[in-house]
Amino acid sequence: MIKAAGSKLELDDIQSGVLRPRPTPYVATYILLRIDDRSAGRELMRRAVSVVASAAGPTSPLGETWVSVAITFEGFKALGVPQESLESFSPEFKGGMAARASLLGDTGESSPENWESPLGTSDVHVVITALSPDAQHLEAALERARKTNQELPGITAIWRQNCQALPTEKEAFGFRDGISHPAVEGSGIPGTNPKELPLKAGEFVLGYIDEAGVLPRMPQPEVLGRNGSYVAFRKLHQRVALFRRYLKMNSSSTSEEELLAAKMMGRWRSGAPLALCPLHDDLELGANAQRNNDFLYEADDAIGYKTPAGCHIRRSNPRDASVAGIARIHRMIRRGTSYGPLLPEGVLEDDGTDRGLMFAFIGASLGRQFEFVQSEWLNNGGFIGSGGAKDPITGANDGSGVFAIPQRPMRRRLHGLPRFVVTRGGEYCFLPGLRALQWLAELG
Repeated sequence: MIKAAGSKLELDDIQSGVLRPRPTPYVATYILLRIDDRSAGRELMRRAVSVVASAAGPTSPLGETWVSVAITFEGFKALGVPQESLESFSPEFKGGMAARASLLGDTGESSPENWESPLGTSDVHVVITALSPDAQHLEAALERARKTNQELPGITAIWRQNCQALPTEKEAFGFRDGISHPAVEGSGIPGTNPKELPLKAGEFVLGYIDEAGVLPRMPQPEVLGRNGSYVAFRKLHQRVALFRRYLKMNSSSTSEEELLAAKMMGRWRSGAPLALCPLHDDLELGANAQRNNDFLYEADDAIGYKTPAGCHIRRSNPRDASVAGIARIHRMIRRGTSYGPLLPEGVLEDDGTDRGLMFAFIGASLGRQFEFVQSEWLNNGGFIGSGGAKDPITGANDGSGVFAIPQRPMRRRLHGLPRFVVTRGGEYCFLPGLRALQWLAELG
């Protein structure tokens, strides 16, 4: 019988990247590897044990710098994991992100046939992520990571994406990013919303009780699943010029453009939430990490006069809204890192440069967390009484999308929402605990 690891997290066995928020500013690199030789793959796992930092210490050997190693289902197969263990993974993970495309809204331009190669294919086996506050420390981390696959002819690097904070420290659409981070019981790492109670560790790390009071199913044997987490990686291209043109076409002034952008996101570009300053931006509030996420919705804004129910941040994290009874079981840890250069201010035509976000969604269940939020909250408005209306920023809109903004005396409805964010690829992975990496290295 599988037993919970207890309320205290085994931080020395959990990868640091699971629980620790990224630094600000940051630089990051994502590297995809293919395992062509099983013994080389197991040696890769052995070397990874000494490279991956655990969540036990306040910092890694390189400061706020860490390397994580995630493995796809095809990667576990390439490592020669026993069939009974392969079958114990979740069905979503075994199917892979590309096979779940229609459920996720990855259709049309975002469909897997249009993804960057080799994303979404059986060639992707291992995802190495290195993240640091600066280029110098990142290079040091990458040098350590390179040693995991150097002189291993059976391991091939097949894709790389470099990311870095934009000069504005905002994402490509111009909004401050990386604000919301949940507190996880036993982690010792504070959340960013003092009004949100810490979530049970089992919502994010396998082997612990979750919000429903049960122990989530985890891969077997126990050493493989315990202290591991599922992760969904997404490369998201942002159509910045199109977003700017849409704001301009639906506004009569620059100030109205900014208000409309804030209504669609739920925050002003500074990061200041509409919930705390609904009429104008507040740069000081937006920059204050102790205040800019300290709010709820229902007490004084159930209808959404301040923060529209259909805006991006209220959809992705309803907080205390009417779905609050189940919202906590759909909570995820979200990480975003920008790639590509900033589109110069005021430019309204696309310059042909790829820019956007590499996103990682971490949790204990791909199905009830990432896939549920993506399909039921971002790409469906039923839970807020808006029928088929999708998220105005990240939703899979097709030019016929609508967005309602409650206001007196009559609400405003925007029409013709296009797709501002296009999926360029993605992978479902598993972030094993450090003991699991050692177990994989010793497979006979």
